[in-house]
Amino acid sequence: MSDNAPSLAFISADTPDAAEAATRLASLYGQERIEDADVIVALGGDGFMLQTLHSMMNSGRRIYGMNRGTIGFLMNEYQETALRERIADAVAETIRPLRMQTRDLEGKEGEALAINEVSLLRQSYQAAKIRITIDDNVRLDELICDGVMVATPAGSTAYNLSAQGPILPLEAPLLALTPVSAFRPRRWRGALIPNRSTVRFDILEPEKRPVNAVADHTEVKSVVSVTVREARDTTATILFDASHSWDERILSEQFRY
Repeated sequence: MSDNAPSLAFISADTPDAAEAATRLASLYGQERIEDADVIVALGGDGFMLQTLHSMMNSGRRIYGMNRGTIGFLMNEYQETALRERIADAVAETIRPLRMQTRDLEGKEGEALAINEVSLLRQSYQAAKIRITIDDNVRLDELICDGVMVATPAGSTAYNLSAQGPILPLEAPLLALTPVSAFRPRRWRGALIPNRSTVRFDILEPEKRPVNAVADHTEVKSVVSVTVREARDTTATILFDASHSWDERILSEQFRY
């Protein structure tokens, strides 16, 4: 092994397949402590990759995932051979999360980061009524819907895609603003906005039509306002195999039928 080879730490989701793979790879390549490793090899699915990226924000460590879960859009194919060579040849992509700031019915304020999306979802049988403001300009006085989200390029193939939102290349300086089952205005299908924009959602009739806000896995109940902007000072680095880069995955996803 070259003296310049990156040190590796293997971590896994809490499933038998992922745990077994981590043990096997550690025996083949050695196991460094997470705090001392250059590259974190994450074994699991996309949910575990999101957790890993959150925990490694601004750490300087690169994350290389291999799929041992049910969904693996953010993961590379699992192979035990030539792992160091694959990591050395991998393409690095910088992930910048969204920062969600909330205020609830009791006046409590909160903050959370989202790598995929910030979503607002109705809490009851009543449709939500939401005013949307972008950079201090009201763009929709009243959106009646099941919900609405702001998605990053990294998250554009997740919930955003299932809600018929656009797929964004990872380097695109854009965010996707996508409604969930919009009732009024019925024809509004969302918008693409610059990633430097600040989006504010104000909940109209919040007691009658309660809304929850979710940043990846962090949920805030009964919000009255939510502000979303890109966290420019916070990053994580994810590695993709050169033979199956993020750009190639995006193209492939767009031509699925």
